[in-house]
This record gives sequence, C-alpha cells and structure tokens, in this order.
Amino acid sequence: MKLAPLSTAWPRRFQTLGAAHYIFSFVFCAMVCQALFVASIFTRLWPLSLLYLGYMYLDRKTPERGGRPFFRVKNWKIWYGLCDYFPFTIHKTVDLNPHRNYLLVCHPHGVLCPGTFIGITSIAGGIHKLFPGFKAYLSMLPFWFRIPFHRDYLMAGGLVSSSKKSLQYLLSRKEGGNLVGVLPGGAPESLDARRGSIKIIVRQRMGFIKMAKTQGVPLVPCFSFGDHEVWDQVHNPKGSKLRKFQEAAMKYLDVAFPLFYARGIFQYNYGLLPRRRPLDFVVGCPIEVEQDANPSKEDLEQLRELYIEKLIELFNKHKERYLGDDAELIIQ
Repeated sequence: MKLAPLSTAWPRRFQTLGAAHYIFSFVFCAMVCQALFVASIFTRLWPLSLLYLGYMYLDRKTPERGGRPFFRVKNWKIWYGLCDYFPFTIHKTVDLNPHRNYLLVCHPHGVLCPGTFIGITSIAGGIHKLFPGFKAYLSMLPFWFRIPFHRDYLMAGGLVSSSKKSLQYLLSRKEGGNLVGVLPGGAPESLDARRGSIKIIVRQRMGFIKMAKTQGVPLVPCFSFGDHEVWDQVHNPKGSKLRKFQEAAMKYLDVAFPLFYARGIFQYNYGLLPRRRPLDFVVGCPIEVEQDANPSKEDLEQLRELYIEKLIELFNKHKERYLGDDAELIIQ
C-alpha cells in the first residue's frame, strides 16, 4: 500500500480536505441529515422537528424558484481547496450577453460531476469572473430537495431543482443574466463513467431541447475534460446482477448507485477520493434557438442533431489539448 507522506505541506492537505468534503456533501450528507432528523423526533427536540416540517412545507417551492444561494457558502475556502486539488480550470470560447438567459448543457455527468459543479456553482471556479453580470445555477434531481437540512445546504450552494417549473422560472427572467446548468445524461450516464472512452447520453434525451425551444434561449454545450478519469468503477456490464440492481434503484428511487473508487485520505490505493487529475471545463459557443411554444417533433429532432454536431465539434477541438488525440466520445 502506498501511503501519503507525513511531511505533506498543509496547503496540499487542505486540498485533500476539500476533496473529502465534496465526497461527504454528495454521498453521505443526505443520509446523515435524514438520520439526524429522524433521531430528533424521538428526543426533546421533537417540537423543533415539527416546526421544521412546517417550514419545509411552506418553503417547498423555493427549489423551483431559483433556490436560496448564499455568496458566503459559494465562496467557502473549502471549495478553493477542491478547485486546487485537481486542479480545475474554466475556459470560455466566446462572451455571453448578460441581458439574456442561457441553458448550459454539461457533459459528461461522470460519477459525481466535480468539474461541472466547480465550474458553475462555486465562486472558486471563476465563472463569475469570466461571465460578469450573470447568476449561475446548477440543477439536480428534485428528490434531493425533499431531504431535511440537506435541501437548505444544496440551495445555499447555488443548486436548484431540475424540474420543468424550475428551469422555466430561471430561463424566463425578462432581465436575463441567468446561466442555468443541466446534466442531461443524469444517473444512467453515471453507471458508465470510467477511464477510457467517454459515453454520454444525448440522443435519448429531448427535455433540454424542448425547454430551450419553448423558452427561446440559446443552448450552450459545455464539456468537463477529465471528469471520467478521476474515479474507477466496479465492472457492471449490462445484464450483470450489479447493473440490474443499479437500474432497479434508478427506476424506483431516481438515484443511481455507482460503485466507484480511487484513493483514500492517507493512502493512494483505496478509497472514495478522486484522483488528482486536471479538470478543464470548456464553455462552448451558444446555439441560437428560435422560440416556439408548441414545437413539432421534427423541429426538436433537428435542433437535437444540430446540438450534437456542435458538441462533437467542441470535443474534437479541445480533446488533444486536455485528453489526448486518441480520446473517443460515444454519444448514445
């Protein structure tokens, strides 16, 4: 076993702490919050638990109305540690008009999409400097906003529900200035996230295409180069017992359970921490979309093919620099 040296400098240790915090936030935090809430019901704190349930009910629409982002949370030093851990860099190809709204379509989903998270939600990622005048949001499954305490933590970090109402609310802002990130591959794509060929799901998705069409907002292809290489995943070919369990979990819980691993906090052989590998989040050129409140199936399919074409162009243009010329993108 390869152990981390005891002489490691504090800045590097802090970067590892940032990576560990990220794993806790998106793997264990929801379970801990749920357990604490249930446990509190059986203590003298139960009146507060009931009050919180009332608050959750009254506040149930907030995740679909832009959430409740807090600059201090988005600017936590721990996110800077995570950013430096890989390290992470964001790149823009063109300027965006702050008087318009944009739908950022991000690939790949990967296991836990650290590149997309840092790139869109964290101040440390630098998106606010590259695109001044914008507010950036990243959408995720509505399921996560039903978990006590965890929902407030997610919203504080700039995360919002990926429901139709939520996206419509943000993309219809008349003053513009909203960058709304979506990950169309979702949970199914995470089950194929591993080193090697990059498999993404686009042709099986029409929701983000229809959203852009009905709202008349530009589609912006974005690609996080390196996301697929920071973790390994237990072999789970289609038809295997593990894959059947994972697909059943997605069907009934809307949550995938990829069995991923890379390194630990104090050793480099086993654990849930990602590998240190540069992540480069590239924001592509916007694809102009003409608004149509009731688009035909043919119009949507045509726009989807155009989007795929532009996404492939973006990938091929930057892959040699960030991945290597032999990198392969497989679109399903």
